[in-house]
Amino acid sequence: MKRSAALAPLSRDHHQALEAALRLRRAEDHSVAAAVARFGEFWTAAGARHFEIEEELVLAALPADDSAWAEAVARVRAEHDLIRAQANAVLVGGQADRESARELGALLNAHVRFEERTLFPMLEQGVGERRARCARPRRRRRRARVAHYL
Repeated sequence: MKRSAALAPLSRDHHQALEAALRLRRAEDHSVAAAVARFGEFWTAAGARHFEIEEELVLAALPADDSAWAEAVARVRAEHDLIRAQANAVLVGGQADRESARELGALLNAHVRFEERTLFPMLEQGVGERRARCARPRRRRRRARVAHYL
C-alpha cells in the first residue's frame, strides 16, 4: 500500500523494525547475541526516536473524541511502553536469552503490523476527512462571493 508522503519515513523505519524483529523471533541459543546486537543497532539508530516521533506527532494528529482513534492511540502507547521496557531489559539489563529475544521480536512484529494495517490507514482517512470538512466552508464562501457579483 502506498503511504502518504508524511508517513513514508515512518513506514521505512517499520521495514527496519520488521527485519530486526524477524531476527529476534528466529533467535536460537547460538544466534541470540547477534540478533540482539542487530536489534540494538536499530533501536539506537532509529527505533527509540521513531517512538518519540509517533507519540509527539502521529498520536496527536486526530482528535481524541473519535473512539476508534482513542482506542488505537491507547494501544500504541501501551505497546511502546512495553517494547521500551523489554528493549531495556534485553539491551541493558542482561536478559538477552533466547526466550526474551523471541518475545521482544514477536511484540515488535505485532506492533508494526498494527500500525501499518490499522493506525496509519485510520490516520490517512481521518486527516483526509478533516481536510475535506475544513475545505467545504471555504468553497461555499467563495461560491457565495461569486454569486453576490452575479
